[in-house]
Amino acid sequence: MAKTGIADLPLHYGSAPRWLFDRMVRLSGVISKFIVEEHGESEFLRRISNPFFFQSFCCAIGFDWHSSGTTTTACGALKVALEKEDIGIRVVGGKGKVAMKAPEEIKKVSKVYGLDDEHLTQVSRMVAKVDNNCVQDGFSLYHHALFISQGSEWAVVQQGMNPDMHVARRYHWLSDIKSFVIEPHTAVCCDIKNPKTLDLTAFENLQIQKLSLELVNEAKDIKRLAMSHSHEVKITPQLLKSLERLSSINPKDYSELVGAPGAGAKTLRALALLSALIYGTEIKWRDPALYSFAHGGKDGYPYPVNRAEYDKSIEILRAALESLKDSHERAKALRRLSEFV
Repeated sequence: MAKTGIADLPLHYGSAPRWLFDRMVRLSGVISKFIVEEHGESEFLRRISNPFFFQSFCCAIGFDWHSSGTTTTACGALKVALEKEDIGIRVVGGKGKVAMKAPEEIKKVSKVYGLDDEHLTQVSRMVAKVDNNCVQDGFSLYHHALFISQGSEWAVVQQGMNPDMHVARRYHWLSDIKSFVIEPHTAVCCDIKNPKTLDLTAFENLQIQKLSLELVNEAKDIKRLAMSHSHEVKITPQLLKSLERLSSINPKDYSELVGAPGAGAKTLRALALLSALIYGTEIKWRDPALYSFAHGGKDGYPYPVNRAEYDKSIEILRAALESLKDSHERAKALRRLSEFV
């Protein structure tokens, strides 16, 4: 499949004015309904997981073209819109403390759609753990939005912050993945790379995953590890306790190791470095990280949002949805419109 992935954005503060956010809700809702009715729920999720489409979508509904708030505000508008529009897709989670409510919201959505809430809760938990702990790029997550379809497919848009660099990084996921821990983003795109990034999901680090797992499962037999003073790893009492706790769980694969309680970023990093030291396997250090306007942007760039034109766009799309009941005729009308543009 085509690669989706990661995007970097300048870190901006502030919020969307109420007059704009209300319009963003209405326009994002009608655009989403068009996409689902024309192409289906799976295609909508696939597009949300694509950082280029998502960026264009944000610009079309009038938010900043490149700021960190693009992610949080657009996802917030979509969450409200898809709660109102009956298109078979809902959004759970959000920014800050709202993200912590994802498990509770997953249960509610699962009840409405008749889905396995335990599976979706595990999905929500794993994508957050991977981006926080396995992709150690200097960004800490503060936004987590899980898009769930009534067919049990999903997409995730989450964002981390690096206040020192004044940059936020957005991570995209799609349910069409083979593993949570083997290049799950399926692609990456950004302007800023950190050469000290430890990406434990990289194909080049699969051997490190295997050896980390072996190290955990053999930890009960390790009494002492002799380390070079020049190496980055220090064997602390906390690390030994983590190893003992993880070995008692006896994880069967690396995904289960990542998902285990106590397997945080420091523990996974230490296991990778220990594996390299003990088994002589080289770690590959690389950053996994490899946009359009319709109505202007809230900060006035490239031009201020024209409220009248914004409202007209909403009404035109809404009227088109209501008047073109036949899907074949609607498709032809959309093609004619795209050719004209």
